[in-house]
Parts: sequence; C-alpha cells; structure tokens
Amino acid sequence: MQVTATLSEGLKREFRVVVPVTDLAARADARLDDLKGRVNINGFRPGKVPTAHLKKLYGRAVLAETIEALVGEANQKIVEENGFKLAQEPSVKLPEAEAEAKAVFDGTADLDYTVAFEVLPTIQLADFKGIKVEKPVVEPAEADVQAMLETMAKQNRPFEAKAEGAAAENGDRLTIGFVGTIDGEKFEGGTAEDIQLELGSNSFIPGFEDQLVGVKAGEDRVVKVKFPSNYMAENLAGKDAEFAVTVKSIEKPGERAIDEEFAKMVGFEDLAKLKAAVSDRLKSEYAAASRRKVKRSLLDALDEKHAFDLPQTLVDQEFESVWRQVSQDLESRGKTFTDEETTEEKAREEYRAIAERRVRLGLVLAEIGEKAQIKVSDEEVSRAVVERARQFPGQEQQVWDYYRKTPQALASLRAPIFEEKVVDYILELADVTEKAVSKDDLFKDNDDEEAA
Repeated sequence: MQVTATLSEGLKREFRVVVPVTDLAARADARLDDLKGRVNINGFRPGKVPTAHLKKLYGRAVLAETIEALVGEANQKIVEENGFKLAQEPSVKLPEAEAEAKAVFDGTADLDYTVAFEVLPTIQLADFKGIKVEKPVVEPAEADVQAMLETMAKQNRPFEAKAEGAAAENGDRLTIGFVGTIDGEKFEGGTAEDIQLELGSNSFIPGFEDQLVGVKAGEDRVVKVKFPSNYMAENLAGKDAEFAVTVKSIEKPGERAIDEEFAKMVGFEDLAKLKAAVSDRLKSEYAAASRRKVKRSLLDALDEKHAFDLPQTLVDQEFESVWRQVSQDLESRGKTFTDEETTEEKAREEYRAIAERRVRLGLVLAEIGEKAQIKVSDEEVSRAVVERARQFPGQEQQVWDYYRKTPQALASLRAPIFEEKVVDYILELADVTEKAVSKDDLFKDNDDEEAA
C-alpha cells in the first residue's frame, strides 16, 4: 500500500492511496477461503467448494467487502501515523469512471483512491487566572415572596357560576365540548367533552379563546383557527380548522386569601413554612439566573482570548442547525426578515458569526476538559435520564428505554454535563467577584442562546 500526501492547506489534508492489485486479490482470496467452511452450496460437501466456483458466486461481493475493509484500515493508519484529530469522518473518493471501476473489480488494476480529512486545530489555551468574572447576587425580597404567593393564590382560586345570561370574560372558566373539522372532515383528537378552559390562559390554539369571549352558557359557536406551522401533530400543522363549540357553563373567579388555611391547602404546615419554601425556590431561581450570567461572561472571555482556524464542516453544520431554527421561528410567527428590521443576507452573516462562536467555544471547552481529564460518569448520565423521565409523568419507562437504546440521545445528555463541569473547573481558577444587584438587573438581557 502506497500513501502519498497531496494537500495540506489550513485544516484540510488529502492523501492518495494505492493498493496493488496483488494485495487486493490476496485479501479477497483469503476471505473466499474463509467462506468455504461457512457456506452450503448444493452439490458440494461443506468446505469442499472450489475457490473458482466461490469466486464466480461471491467474487464481486467479497471484493467490495475487501475494498471497504482496506479503505477503513488505510484511513485509520493515516490518522494514527499523523496524529490527526478529525473534525469529521474522512471523505473517500473511489474511482468513478466505469472503465476504472471495472478494471479494479476484474483484478486488472490497482485500487487507486483519494481520501480527504478536515482536522481539528491546535489550540493554545489562555491563562484562566487572568480571566475576571463578576457574579451577580440577589437575595429574595419580601415583595418577591409576596408576589409569588399571590400568583399561587390566583392559580388556586375558587370559581363560582356566573349569573344566568352573563357573558364570558377573560379570566372566566368555561366548561365546553367541541367537534373539530378540517375541510369538513373530523380529525383525530379534534373532539372532546366537558373540557375546562380559562379564557386568557392561552392554553388552546392561538385565536381559539379570543373567539369565545362574550359567549353565554348554553350557546353554540363556531371557532375558526389555523394550526401553527410548528404544531406537534404534523398532519395538522399549518391547517385551517373549524370547531363547533358548545358552552355548557361559565364560572367567574373568586378570591383566595393568603392565610394559614391556604398554606395547608397547598401542603404546608403553616404560612411561615410556605413563605420559607417560596423564599428557597426564589433563591434557586436567582442562583440559576446568576449562573447563566456568569457562564455567559466566562464564555465571552474565552471567546475573546482564543483565535484559531475553525473546521468549516463543523461551522457549516452548526450554521444549518441555527438557521433552521431561525427559519422555523419566523414561519411559526408569520414574520419575515423585513418585519425584524433586517435582511436575509444580514441575518445569515449574524447567525454564521454565532455558529463560529459556538464551534470555537466548543473546541476550547473540549480541549480544556481533555487537558484537565474531566470525565462524565455513567452515574451522572443515568441521573440526567431519570430527571428527563420525570418531565413526562406516566411515560417514565418509555423515556428510559428510548435513551438506553439511542446512543445519540444519550450523548445529547452527556455533552451539557461535561460542559458544566468544565465551566466549574475554569471558574475555580478564574478571578470571580460577587456583586449585589437588583432582580431586574439579574434578569435583564439574561439569555445564553449563543453559549456553547
């Protein structure tokens, strides 16, 4: 086997590989000999089938297997001997001309192909001790606790029947039945009875609740809506539908006092313990928001301190993923780039920059994790699966089986755990100072959509 480097440009590498016809034939014949004792052919005793007859029956299939195996071995040898870390799977270009391919399969020509690699860059890591990060800190105020208690009281408020003939308003709770149709035909899941709907809750398809404002108990009304383009049921997404709705009753909301009785109703011994639990919950929410800001600041610093060539295949893949989400979001909202005060060209530039940032930070974090020997244990992944399963009550076993049988899905849980552990490692070395801020400042512009 002869291997010749033909390209070394940036992160791109290319090699020409030539496997002599004699080597190819020897490997194929060895495979055919191995088949002798494995195949049953009428007229021949096991292990006594002539090689010439086997070659006639299986020769091309065996040669194809042999070529695939040799290509894989050659590519692996190139990677190991050159110490490459690959950004993607090698791209192999076998002879395409019919005459060339036929000559290889007829055993009259060498196997001559090219293989292209895109390698990961060499990354010179920055000194993490020089990174300064500010950690915002907020303690829950009494007003914050009270606001959450009021929200809880609203969610648990009683309802009572409205006066006969009274029209429904936002905040009222309706008990309805409906039959949905598309182009005059009923569809699965479009019929229900005795469903409770709180007007203004936006729990139904957009536009559904708005058209029931003003109805009265006992009234029938036809509601016309359009399913969102990203609706979970693909057969309904983007479709116009009509719902024949019967309003069975209308109830108005009452008041729920925040007192000892309310505390016991929601499962606490007394109001003081309820307030303490609400305060703890707010502390957790504020800590999570603080973590997002700290992480974003850290990633900004890492992005600024590291510059190197990026594998374009990884950037292209990330950009396509980002752009698909952007396009779907615009479509679901019925918006255009003009509505967003930009153009598609400018948007593409902006989101390609985001894709480049994500790839750069992903490579930096991976390099840090490798150097620091940071690992994600199977136990940590299992806990993540359990946590994900809890999000689907009644379907826990199905979720568990899905992740157990789908390595790619399991990897999607492992990756963020690894990232958080690397971030923790860097923060231990960085210069982190705490700063008391207001709740509004903590949540202002608090998005980490560009984080790796």
